[in-house]
Amino acid sequence: MASLWPASALPLATAELAARAEALAPAFLRLLATLNLPSELNNDLPGIYLPLAAWLAQQTTEKKPLLVGVNGSQGSGKSTLCTLLSGLLEVGFAQRCCVLSLDDLYLTRDQRQALAAQVHPLLVTRGVPGTHDVALGLQLFESLSNASEDSRIPIPRFDKALDDRVTESSREIFVGCPDLILFEGWCVGAVAQPEEELEQPVNDLEAAEDRDGRWRGYVNRQLAEVYSPLFARLDLLLMLKIPSWEMVDVWRSKQEAQLATRNTGRGVMTKSALQRFIMHYERLTRHQLVEMPPRANLILELNENQRVVQVIKKSATT
Repeated sequence: MASLWPASALPLATAELAARAEALAPAFLRLLATLNLPSELNNDLPGIYLPLAAWLAQQTTEKKPLLVGVNGSQGSGKSTLCTLLSGLLEVGFAQRCCVLSLDDLYLTRDQRQALAAQVHPLLVTRGVPGTHDVALGLQLFESLSNASEDSRIPIPRFDKALDDRVTESSREIFVGCPDLILFEGWCVGAVAQPEEELEQPVNDLEAAEDRDGRWRGYVNRQLAEVYSPLFARLDLLLMLKIPSWEMVDVWRSKQEAQLATRNTGRGVMTKSALQRFIMHYERLTRHQLVEMPPRANLILELNENQRVVQVIKKSATT
């Protein structure tokens, strides 16, 4: 396919891009197979994934790891994109990459139950700002940024089927010092809404269970006061921009079906439970679709089939 990158912003000359794409195609196809992704995505290697990996590699320095935030709604393909980029960066550009997820910073189930009892019952549901261990995230960034070749850094993971963190003994260990950190999450890089925008509920969940706005007010304050230092650490912000909020239900339902296959139904939500669950995310997702594009360094616009149809690149902050 033709490159979706603006011609003036291609990080590699056309001839070099074609040569690298040909050389990396077998490894990329193997990675797609490992992830159970369609092989036709290999057609996007020279036009989307390889230029993106090359651009990220060009932003790295020897001083510290490049911290890249990857924002996108539920089901938009953030985890898949980060896995593909990590493979390309390591194989094609000799860049060591550590992939982190905001989801893996969720508070434990017990912690969220305590928060729900103390602040608002809706906070028992993981996802919104206020339900993550931000201090753990900052500590993890610091450890990875100061790592040496011999460092062994435990990476926290969250089991969504169990709705709880994995045990410390089950954590993955990142060995050495990364060149890049890909930090993905549905509200990574988000900023708080103006207070006046919180007055009216955006869906049935807010109307019925947050009538006085206490929950959405708490979430918004957490984003402004607690999460802003975490997101301020980002060197670059990438956004997977969905066509509309309505696609979240479609894509998240697809994710849930895949979870059911992998976990034989353990911890899988019913349709009605899923619809209620995603209402927790609606307000901030809609806000990001309007507010974030003007300041994101790179936007990958998606169509209704979750395929990238346009790349909008802006200047780097580093």
